[in-house]
Parts: sequence; structure tokens; C-alpha cells
Amino acid sequence: MAQPTILVAGLGTGEIVLIVLALLLLFGGKKIPELMRGLGKGVKEFKDGKDGLDEGGNPTRTNENKPL
Repeated sequence: MAQPTILVAGLGTGEIVLIVLALLLLFGGKKIPELMRGLGKGVKEFKDGKDGLDEGGNPTRTNENKPL
């Protein structure tokens, strides 16, 4: 039978609470939203780069389908 705890990547509720408290102590409540916003932008730029899109969402790879 499965345990009734919240599991995220093998972490239980207690571990998640400790991580959140440590982040609050290290960075403070005002700095965390700014860090998360920067992390989100970085992930978006990575995905766009992987998909071959520039900052405006336009394709950057233009010569892939040209015949030889």
C-alpha cells in the first residue's frame, strides 16, 4: 500500500518543508519571487533555444530544409 505522503522526486513532506524554510532563511521573503522569475525566464530561453526560436518566437534555423 502506498504511503499517504506527498512525493516529489522522492522527497517527503518533511523534507520539502525543511527546504522551503532554508530558502526563506537564506534569501528572505522578498528575494525568492525574483529568483523564481529569473529561473522561469532561464527555462523558457532554454526551451526556445532547443526548439530553434529567437526571443520573438521566430524560427532561427532557416536553411535546414533547403535542397543541396
